[in-house]
Amino acid sequence: MISILSDRTPDDQRPTPGWRYRAAWGTTGPPIADARLAVRSLLARAGHHPHERTSQDAQLVVSELVTNAVRHAPGPGELLLEVIPAAARLRISVRDSSPHPPRLRAPAADRVGGHGLHLVTRLCDQVQTITLDPGKWVVAHLHLHKPEN
Repeated sequence: MISILSDRTPDDQRPTPGWRYRAAWGTTGPPIADARLAVRSLLARAGHHPHERTSQDAQLVVSELVTNAVRHAPGPGELLLEVIPAAARLRISVRDSSPHPPRLRAPAADRVGGHGLHLVTRLCDQVQTITLDPGKWVVAHLHLHKPEN
């Protein structure tokens, strides 16, 4: 289910996000397809067509971060998406119950899995971990290219 928390026009000069989405989950985690749909819908409202690279990159980043949270930190979690029009950015924040920050694994072509964080760091301008008690937020900033007309 998609629920937009706030909706502001892109010409709003306040530093708050133009569009937001928030979802929380319990011990089972959300369906990853729902997280992809949320970011795709949110970006469409902000003028980014789902077939544009910006939207596809955002869907990949959200999929990877939510999958990692569910896989490596079973328990409650949260996804927060914020479109920041003035900075032409999407801030993707995922909270989970693990105190351990994500870590890049050495590349291995013959290994299944362990490559997602490499993709996230290549696609995003910035990825950071904010430690909580308990758990953490993993926050990624993705540059939003101008929508194609």
